[in-house]
Amino acid sequence: MRFYFLTVVAILLPPQISARWVGIPTVPFEASSSKDSFSLKQLRSIVVDSKYQNVVNDQGETLIPPTLKSFASTFSDDLLSSLDLKVPVSTGRSAVKNSIFLTIGNSSDYLDAAGRPTSEGYSIEITKQAIVITGASPLGVWWGTRSILQQGVLGDKLSLGSATDSPGWGIRGTFLDVGRQYYPADFIIEMCSYLSFFKQNTLHLHLSDSMNLNPDLTYQEKLDYYSAFRLNSDDPAVAGLNKRANESYYHSDFENMQQKCASRGVTIIPEIEAPGHALVITQWKPELALSTDFTMLNISNPETIPTMKTLWDTFTPWFHSKTVHLGADEYSSLEVAEYNSYVNTMHDYILSRYNKNVRIWGTFRPGAATDGSEVSTDISIQHWEFFEDNPYFDYIQNNYSVLNSDDQFYMVGKWSGSYPQSLNMTRIFYGAPDGGPTAPYIFDKFNATNNPPRDSPYVLGQLPALWNDMGPNSTSVIEAYYSLREGLPALGDKQWGGDLLMDEYYSIFETLQAVIPGQNLDRRIPSKSSTILSYDFSSSNSKAVKDKSGNGYHGTMNSKCSVKSSVLTLKSGCEVATPLTSKGRNYTLSFSIKPTSSTPGTLFSGSASTLKAGNGSIDNVMLITGGTPYILNYTLPVGAWTDVKLVGINNATYLAVTPEGSKKETMHEFTIVIGIYSNSFVWNLPMAIEAPFGGIGGDGFEGMMKNVKLVDGADEKYAAMVAPLVIGVAPYT
Repeated sequence: MRFYFLTVVAILLPPQISARWVGIPTVPFEASSSKDSFSLKQLRSIVVDSKYQNVVNDQGETLIPPTLKSFASTFSDDLLSSLDLKVPVSTGRSAVKNSIFLTIGNSSDYLDAAGRPTSEGYSIEITKQAIVITGASPLGVWWGTRSILQQGVLGDKLSLGSATDSPGWGIRGTFLDVGRQYYPADFIIEMCSYLSFFKQNTLHLHLSDSMNLNPDLTYQEKLDYYSAFRLNSDDPAVAGLNKRANESYYHSDFENMQQKCASRGVTIIPEIEAPGHALVITQWKPELALSTDFTMLNISNPETIPTMKTLWDTFTPWFHSKTVHLGADEYSSLEVAEYNSYVNTMHDYILSRYNKNVRIWGTFRPGAATDGSEVSTDISIQHWEFFEDNPYFDYIQNNYSVLNSDDQFYMVGKWSGSYPQSLNMTRIFYGAPDGGPTAPYIFDKFNATNNPPRDSPYVLGQLPALWNDMGPNSTSVIEAYYSLREGLPALGDKQWGGDLLMDEYYSIFETLQAVIPGQNLDRRIPSKSSTILSYDFSSSNSKAVKDKSGNGYHGTMNSKCSVKSSVLTLKSGCEVATPLTSKGRNYTLSFSIKPTSSTPGTLFSGSASTLKAGNGSIDNVMLITGGTPYILNYTLPVGAWTDVKLVGINNATYLAVTPEGSKKETMHEFTIVIGIYSNSFVWNLPMAIEAPFGGIGGDGFEGMMKNVKLVDGADEKYAAMVAPLVIGVAPYT
């Protein structure tokens, strides 16, 4: 299906002949006078310049940069994945016919917005015989391969000519709050692949935090309140800090994440938040808490800084980035001098001991401390809100380097009283004071005097932030991706310095998005038709369950299952394993089911979710994802057949049930109630949960099932079924 789709696109789109390539980001391109073109289908090899095959980029943020040859191997894999082109890698000193030659040039040929050489620049030369990509470094070459890959997806035949391209700013990507919501390592790796395709090089991970704490809670309630520290070490020095072993990154996990991300040019920037937002630390060592706010560390306590040094000593050796993030956000305004002392002390310690730079959130403006102390200008500032600072006048004009995370691109998963759940596309394309597109140097979309010049050397780049202020049960893992799915690539064009127009973006985005290598965040399943899988159990032998969809997704029963008259009998331990895992939005999973007892158990399980008919002492139907059950006020009737549809459409998930002999379909929506500051609630928030289809049964459920079908897509009538929001106030219990 993928190859057929790409062939159609190639027919519809002409060769790229304009003064720029329309891609994400755009690429300056000058076509030659020749009317000839180079078809990627004629490629026979990727030739890596043998002189530079083992060279790495030591100018970027990562300490584990891939070699030029390593990037070439990944590029070869991507050509196969995205374009169905099998192109082997070899080494040599020059291009050969029908090859892509990868080599290194002079970094001084590629300049950023401030006029400085950048190791991320590249050039492309296309002739009738070959394509040559020359990079300022292997990373620059890598970004050049992204351009070729995108243009191949959009058109196959490339006009002869040349391109020279470099990013305006060095930090491009996004921020993810993993402190309040756990994201599996594989998801992080997939997100890096997503970023990389659009030449974004940074994933900032906020590794520790808590939900916002109501100060009126009792001491014990504060100790029990949700918080998390996502790194997990067996070092006795931090014993007890991590309380969530199953929602943690062990050293091997974090190493794998960093290596896989670096292999695609993306650096993970780790943040350990303190001295504010430090509930997970004060729960670990309550004696370190500030008396006026249990979520903050008392910096004046003589044990606080040694404790934090121990913490950083434990985990800094894990980090393969040149910069680490201290957090240092939203601390007590009565303790500014102590705050400055803490930040400077930790900066000096980490720099001298580990040779790493330090970044903090913009919190206290210069001049805020009564003792005259200031945060060192060697520490970079991540600006997020004008009520905290004016990034231009407070920091840039005082020689601080600033990373733009202004709250115009601040998101909160699922619900917020003040922030959106996804990136604002209009703000991306028209977010400058003059109505033009946004850019990393634009902090204020209304008042241009608050923005530095475009060529300011103190602007590091831009990262939008996706927070989970409402805690871990308010969103699923994939919902975070959908907050970023459409807007982040568009913002990537602006972070790079591209000039893509909104209508151009929408004309190519879905085509490019469908073939991004190294990820399947949409949770697509290849299929010859809209019916992905169909088990009618009419052709089942002792083990095999035939898929009637034509896709060949046959299942395998274990010895505890039985089939008679096209009906599968489920009993304790019976499981039908499928070659699938889960299906993302939109989908319809239909089946008929007849429980023969009230014993709770699994109906369908997958990599991201589980559909259960009861669990433990309750018999309600529920979906479980991320360890959180989303429970319906509905129970399958025992001893009777029910036609069931699990429907995922847009941002909601439903269970539609029709009893045997009835024509009336009843709808039930999977929703969530979230707490706000532990004193109020929001009801009926929709949940978007993937369809589980890795297995049928598998534990204690007893009953019969037939006519199982998984379909790509859902009836639009279900989209109108979203329950209305209800906001209420209730005591914390």
